[in-house]
Amino acid sequence: MAKAKGLGRGLDSLISNAVDSSSSDRLTTVAIADIQPGRYQARVQMDDEALQELADSIKAQGIIQPVIVRERGLSQYELIAGERRWRASQLAGLTEIPVVIKTISDETALAMGLIENLQRENLNPIEEAQGLKRLADEFGLTHETIAKAVGKSRSAISNSLRLLGLPEPVQEMLYQRRLEMGHARALLTLHVVDQLELAQKAVKNGWSVREVERRSQLAHQKAKPEAAKTISPDIRRINDALTEHLGVNAEVKTSNQKKGKIVLHFDTPETFEYLLKQLGINQAF
Repeated sequence: MAKAKGLGRGLDSLISNAVDSSSSDRLTTVAIADIQPGRYQARVQMDDEALQELADSIKAQGIIQPVIVRERGLSQYELIAGERRWRASQLAGLTEIPVVIKTISDETALAMGLIENLQRENLNPIEEAQGLKRLADEFGLTHETIAKAVGKSRSAISNSLRLLGLPEPVQEMLYQRRLEMGHARALLTLHVVDQLELAQKAVKNGWSVREVERRSQLAHQKAKPEAAKTISPDIRRINDALTEHLGVNAEVKTSNQKKGKIVLHFDTPETFEYLLKQLGINQAF
């Protein structure tokens, strides 16, 4: 997405504009069918079971907090914040929902939508990282400024953004919540070559965060003397680049005669099929 016009004013200015406009906010009830999903939501995936639990709660107690919308035409509204409540209300069979109607710009809607989702802590780690990256890229914000906006530490923001540098299959494990943020923090201490292998074993064996941390430390201890003897910095960079590009552990092995081979590792049929697709081979053997 291209950087939105006017975002150079900074996040504080945008949010303060939204606060200043609160005198014109309207609390009312509108038809659920008249609300469209927001363009600036951080959330991509929703847990069906959790959504049904929220729907059951809404049936029993109603909606405690209105969703936030803005007008997009005659009797039409765009959702800014509260997508889970909006979707759960539909599951609960409601036809109307309480809303706060705000008059705000596109960029302010972007900021509010992202921050509201990030603060609620119901995103998976990859959705959260992608939302934080949008705040950084589209607003030109520092990690420290983002941390203040969403109520997290600067190191938490930096660690979250680093998840987007993990191999794609590992990101998918986080997206599907097969791995937790704690697992990912341990994986981030490793070279790219080792991240996928340890992540796959963690999922396969149901390892705890502490177990992945322990094995990550062991990998460091084993790798240090071996790497110093056998792998040059140039080869290690190539290994890392191949692993990141292909999404599987890759090793370049050379001999004194300047000959060598590239070794691609996989330990599950799913990873093998993924590798074949990455190489442009559509048939599994």
